[in-house]
Amino acid sequence: MALRHAVLAALLDEELSGYQLTKAFDLGVANFWHAQPQQLYAELTRLEKDGLITGREVVQETRPNKRLFQVTDAGLAELERFTATATKPSFIRDDLLVKVQAADHVDTGKLLAQLTERAAFAGAKVDLFGKLLHTMRGDRSEEEFLRHGERIGPYLTCLRGLAFEQGNRDWCERTITILRERREARARR
Repeated sequence: MALRHAVLAALLDEELSGYQLTKAFDLGVANFWHAQPQQLYAELTRLEKDGLITGREVVQETRPNKRLFQVTDAGLAELERFTATATKPSFIRDDLLVKVQAADHVDTGKLLAQLTERAAFAGAKVDLFGKLLHTMRGDRSEEEFLRHGERIGPYLTCLRGLAFEQGNRDWCERTITILRERREARARR
């Protein structure tokens, strides 16, 4: 997947400015694709040049003017083409896992701190995804929303982000417990 497809998908529901797009990435898209703001702005320029999005200038009286972007028919066709192509399995590439792999041969003090930090980060993301899901479905139950909601794609990707972060948090917490218990047992010997 290229960043262009993530940007196109983020622009499907409404026109967004570059600033709004970076916020949309932070809140929803970041659970499956991370990008820096400067990467997003550069991609918007390329997408507009390629005719996959159009931008229009919005004059604002008390603020600088802004450009709003929306997907074109060519952009929708590109997403259609992308959606039809086979996907490759994803792979974990995480330096924290390498550190845990070495846990039997290194002092785990700093590793425990890093695991605690990662667990807290994942916990915060779990809370954020929970709030996003509630906002998307409103007062409806999840089952009702998934059966009758108008646009469920963002909800389903948010569910995946939630499961991913819950798994990260739970794994970190279990790993912390195991490493602490082993460290304490060694200290008693």
